[in-house]
Amino acid sequence: MDFSLSEESLMMRDMFRKFSKNEVEPLAAEIDRTHRFPMETFQKMAGLGLCGLPIPEEWGGAGATYLDFAIFVEELAKCCASTAVIMSVHTGLGCMSTWLYGGQRVKEKYLRALASGEIVGAYALTEPNAGSDAASIKCKAEDKGDYFLVNGSKIFITNGGIATTYCTFVKTDPTQGPGKGITCLQIEKDTPGFTMSKPVQKMGMNGSPTVELYFEDVKVPKENMLGVQNDGFQVAMGLLAGGRITIAAQGLGIGEGALEFTNQYIKERQQFGKPLAANQGVQFMVADMATALDAAQLLVYRAAWLKDNKLPHNKEASMAKKFATDTSMEVCTNCVQLMGGYGYCNEFPIERMMRDVKITQIYEGSNQIQRMIIGREVIGKW
Repeated sequence: MDFSLSEESLMMRDMFRKFSKNEVEPLAAEIDRTHRFPMETFQKMAGLGLCGLPIPEEWGGAGATYLDFAIFVEELAKCCASTAVIMSVHTGLGCMSTWLYGGQRVKEKYLRALASGEIVGAYALTEPNAGSDAASIKCKAEDKGDYFLVNGSKIFITNGGIATTYCTFVKTDPTQGPGKGITCLQIEKDTPGFTMSKPVQKMGMNGSPTVELYFEDVKVPKENMLGVQNDGFQVAMGLLAGGRITIAAQGLGIGEGALEFTNQYIKERQQFGKPLAANQGVQFMVADMATALDAAQLLVYRAAWLKDNKLPHNKEASMAKKFATDTSMEVCTNCVQLMGGYGYCNEFPIERMMRDVKITQIYEGSNQIQRMIIGREVIGKW
């Protein structure tokens, strides 16, 4: 069993790390404070071919592995969680939805522009009354022959307002029960009747805009369908399994970034005549955090490796998502504690990391839902 990364992946990780430190970290506090989308960073990532890492080169991507993509998200999250989730959604859901489920015409229409970073992608599944119970969506689309007529709304949409395309799930057959009669459509931002709210005010992830979407008699061409009509819930679940890997990587990166910063602080901070790091109680806290983060990284990388090798990974993705994000929430809490009053002030990045990491336990399926998925995979359905 080989736990080492390939030479190519190591080189890519070094590039991701340098880019994150040099281009992402300097803007992190400012975009959090001003609540603005870091478009200049997105454009730099596009220029380096980083917006469609796992997409084949013929479609504008880099042809990298999903593991490489997860490592990219991890490195971004160490420096700026907002930038990490922007890329996680754009690539893992926006690009991958079109690549995996789009026909030739919809790929030609959107995929190259998405993978090259010419446009930004988004994913629209959640509704006001269909969060964890995603199978019960109500946003509807009537089949009008060569187009669908969409009416309804979506909520908590990452990259909202910035994205050009929205991978949107709608009910196309209301006679079918929850999880059935659902279709996935790629809907363009400027389509008549398609509007959205201003970004909602959140605890964290302030550089990543989150909006509500409204559809009023929106005409969507049939060619914009992703997957099979009335079988879109399978598209949603297939995408979320991969998406949970990168949310796990995002949580992991936040925790690693927090521990790295705190480790430097406790070596320099003097109390009772010696550095905080010289106290055994502090060393024990650091040991526990480092061990848990190492275990989380192994879970994340395993899930990504399984996906790359086209092996079952639904359970493993949920395990990685649950463990990595729960671990990083605890790590950030402990890092604030170790830094004391300084950890609570926005002069240092730890308080931002603590605010940012909380949502990783909630979106892409809350960790309570992940436990249900894991339990059913282990025990079987009852």
